[in-house]
Amino acid sequence: MNQIEKKEILIVVLEEFADWEIAYVAAFLNETDKYITKIVGISEGVIKSIGGLNVLPDYTVENIPEVFHSLILIGGNSWRKPLSNNVIPIMEKAFAMDIPVGAICDATVFMGANGWLNDIKHTSNDLNDLKAYAKDTYSNEGNYVFEQAVRDRKIVTANGTASLEFAKEMLELLEAYPKEQINQLYLYHKLGYYEAEKTNS
Repeated sequence: MNQIEKKEILIVVLEEFADWEIAYVAAFLNETDKYITKIVGISEGVIKSIGGLNVLPDYTVENIPEVFHSLILIGGNSWRKPLSNNVIPIMEKAFAMDIPVGAICDATVFMGANGWLNDIKHTSNDLNDLKAYAKDTYSNEGNYVFEQAVRDRKIVTANGTASLEFAKEMLELLEAYPKEQINQLYLYHKLGYYEAEKTNS
């Protein structure tokens, strides 16, 4: 019996990416029987995280597959650098395919600076910082939500302390597990094993 082919989810990481922001979402997705995550870098070669982890990308922005099922941008210290412009064509492709998109931490500022937050509810690390960096390209302060993570239609945004909430919203959007199982995963990691057990009893 042939193993069911998993759908690829692309996760973009730039130099000095925030390794804690990728941990939950990648692990939870890879544990499903539906999805497998693939790392995308700007170029070939090792990408070093803020925590000093070295990651070798599966793809570069130049050779991503024609079909993928979600796009996730991991935050870090490079989204305000010119190299982030290399991600724009992948974002445009994802929006054209109408697939789920997630951005966490400073990747949300990158989205705001490119006008992709202007018709959705969203969040970021700080509203004033988002406005200051994105300038006139950003025009949706009224739909900024002061929450850890926000899902609107097929887009999830989150701040840099919300890796677990971000993962939960992405799992729900992708229907990666039954909702009850997603809630259980979230509670165990959010509350810790013993406190979560109390909620289940």
